[in-house]
Amino acid sequence: MKPLFMHSTRFARYGAAAIALLAVALWQRSAHSDERAVSIPAPVQDEHPNGVHPETAVVAGGCFWGVQGVFEHVRGVTQVASGYTGGAADTAQYERVSDGDTGHAESVRITFDPTVISYGRILQVFFSVAHDPTELDYQGPDHGSQYRSAIFPTNPQQRNVAQAYIAQLQGAHVFSSPIVTRIETFKGFYTAEDYHQNFLALHPDYPYIAINDMPKVNALKNLFPTLYRTQPVLFQAAAHSPS
Repeated sequence: MKPLFMHSTRFARYGAAAIALLAVALWQRSAHSDERAVSIPAPVQDEHPNGVHPETAVVAGGCFWGVQGVFEHVRGVTQVASGYTGGAADTAQYERVSDGDTGHAESVRITFDPTVISYGRILQVFFSVAHDPTELDYQGPDHGSQYRSAIFPTNPQQRNVAQAYIAQLQGAHVFSSPIVTRIETFKGFYTAEDYHQNFLALHPDYPYIAINDMPKVNALKNLFPTLYRTQPVLFQAAAHSPS
């Protein structure tokens, strides 16, 4: 079940008065976010830099607005795109993905410099502050398989690191409930519509963002001060092609 004004192409066409009414309704419905940041250990097993070539990580953790917004504030990240992963190219549009039957998850593609931040540290931020890995097929107010917690490794080394890290966190019992994050086969990433990109950075006071996602950015700053950067790196929209 989505908040009343959740990301629809219709959002871009609402007048200011309609948006205000919807914002008030949401605020009354959800006074705080149910997601909480958790301090967790760094991965014991991690990738090691191999040259200076950029690397990509693809993860899904609920509404892509917040996950993108968090990673845009992480040092070593050079670009973050919101998009869809897990389904076919012809269903990679917001209105279809919102039906929950396409196989897609709202996801983000994180491009990063592995000499500055490792894949394991990307996953540490993902599990710690970007989402709650114990929520099955939902995150906060957003329900459906398109909001699932998932990792889409782009190479065998990433898969090994992700599997080992989940086992490490489960064994350490750092969460009060079992981790439900799926490690899925990467079938391609499809960039979301332009109006979804950089949503947190562009609309930090938007009620859904203020309630659910700005606390995640603050948690990043508090829990990972050496990784946090004040100015986000913003995604520059390009052709919506798979990668």
